[in-house]
Amino acid sequence: MKNFVAWLFSILGLIFYGCTSPYKGPVSDHFDGKKFLNKKNTVTKSLWQVLKWKITETPTKWPEYIPVNPKKINRPKAKKGELRTTFINHASFLVQMGEVNILTDPIYSQRSSPVSFAGPKRVREPGVRFEDLPKIDVVVISHNHYDHFDLATLRKLKDKFDPTFLLGIGHDPLLEKLGIKKFKMMDWNDVTIINGVKFTFLTCQHWSARGISDRNHMLWGSFAFEDDFHKVYFAGDTGYGDFFKEINSQFNFFDLALIPVGAYEPRWFMKDQHMNPEEAVLAHIDLKSKLSIGMHFGTFQLTNEGIDTPGAELETAKQRYNVKNFLMPDFGEEFVISGKK
Repeated sequence: MKNFVAWLFSILGLIFYGCTSPYKGPVSDHFDGKKFLNKKNTVTKSLWQVLKWKITETPTKWPEYIPVNPKKINRPKAKKGELRTTFINHASFLVQMGEVNILTDPIYSQRSSPVSFAGPKRVREPGVRFEDLPKIDVVVISHNHYDHFDLATLRKLKDKFDPTFLLGIGHDPLLEKLGIKKFKMMDWNDVTIINGVKFTFLTCQHWSARGISDRNHMLWGSFAFEDDFHKVYFAGDTGYGDFFKEINSQFNFFDLALIPVGAYEPRWFMKDQHMNPEEAVLAHIDLKSKLSIGMHFGTFQLTNEGIDTPGAELETAKQRYNVKNFLMPDFGEEFVISGKK
């Protein structure tokens, strides 16, 4: 009951705080003139289905708090030809490619929620403290859900580093409310080059909303980062689909893929929007990733599975498909890749 009441307060917050004006732009294969669409599967769940999930199912209990020993960043920039990646929390990584420091879906708030007093609360602190971040040049945001688009964190990043923000079309009003002026709205397959790093915004299978009435008013997606030495894929938040093979046909392989492995139960509700660990392994295979790192686990309890279940099920899937190069990171763990692509 306690969890249900907290969830109810979060829903009320969505009604009062989340709404924005709809995007207006040309019709395409993923925009019908009013809302954005997935190219194949439609990720749509009614309020009644949400209520059914919350009322009839009991999530596995998570610990209230797990201590983390925050790590220091070893280098303010990567060396030429070097790729350094540090797991911060949830879907937040520091990716250092040469002279460019990139943050993915950064969240430092205590809750993933429209309100500060209810909603999913973090059980682990970030693996890198905000004050220990090096200068951030680029922030990429996959979509506008509260666990990926955290207003307080984005405001702090703007004030301290004034980075360039890259995200899907339709997010302008949210950024303008924060006073952010350095941003680039991107449609699927749009390209932006910053200090020698090529950023491509790519399809994925998800949805967007900040409130009850703005569902799919802003575009979601994944990202590829490329320089002269490496190719990185950041999956954002997504269900499994043929688009991973299509992305592979475009990029051939990735030196590193950051792939979600958590927030996937119950499957009847989550399958279209969140991969389970076995599907994450299939995505890794489709992408021909030399190394994949799991994310979207162990920070906020968003769904029913236990806190350690993604890691255990990932190991099972790796054995089933004879995959060794897919790792579950520790909070604050750094990975270093050298060599020319």
